[in-house]
Amino acid sequence: MIDLYYWPTPNGHKITIFLEEAGLEYKIVPVNIRKGEQFAPEFLKFSPNNRMPAIIDHDGPGGKPLALFESGAILLYLAEKTGKFMSSETRARYNVVQWLMFQMAGVGPMFGQRGHFLRAAPEKIPYAIERYTNESRRLLNVIENRLKESPYLADDYSIADMATYPWGVGTRREPEELESRPNFKRWLDAIGERPAGRPARRAARRPSAVDTVRHQAIRAPLTGRSARRRLILRTGRPASALVMPVATSAGASMCPPPPCGRSNACACCACCHSKDCICCAC
Repeated sequence: MIDLYYWPTPNGHKITIFLEEAGLEYKIVPVNIRKGEQFAPEFLKFSPNNRMPAIIDHDGPGGKPLALFESGAILLYLAEKTGKFMSSETRARYNVVQWLMFQMAGVGPMFGQRGHFLRAAPEKIPYAIERYTNESRRLLNVIENRLKESPYLADDYSIADMATYPWGVGTRREPEELESRPNFKRWLDAIGERPAGRPARRAARRPSAVDTVRHQAIRAPLTGRSARRRLILRTGRPASALVMPVATSAGASMCPPPPCGRSNACACCACCHSKDCICCAC
């Protein structure tokens, strides 16, 4: 059994996709980053950077529990543990690894910064918006060019695609970005049609839907396929379809006061206090 410490952000979504694709038994342990639960001492013991997702695999190497934080490290571990979605052959393996690192170092941070300055910053800073928009588009062009040559980022469907998809799917809100990138759109559609990776029909999720998942998890553990079925009943969406809410308006106080004293900043990521803001994907 794997405990997944989770909140519905793109980085959390990566792990639910893998767990559903691999058919592994898991339990969702919600970490409500809006309430500062990522700073709880018991969570920091195995996720010292106060970020989710994190996992505890109770059947780790040697039959002993293994705790991991950082979504990329978790995906690598799960791929090696199951022998799925990453080849053991050296060349093919590092083809997957390089595209996974592309997402971790480029797509996630740049898309996240664009979202923050475009939708969540307390003031509009044209330079920052232009900088991160241009870099995000450059990264989309890299993906588009790669997908002209291959159906998936690393030839076969892999953890590199699982890592990139939750960040890329939000591009559906900007049709003009898809019109000039037909291979990227084809890739989004292909992953979205997979049983374990159907995207949410709306880019944003209501806070009440998130709370429903959390309260349900408190009443009874959410495990594996049964979790997926029960989440469909509760929210109309599979567990693997949870995506990052979009920041829409400033003013709501969702996060604990930050140590720095900034009234408009979240202690975990310096994001704004907007209604549905999880702009840093903690």
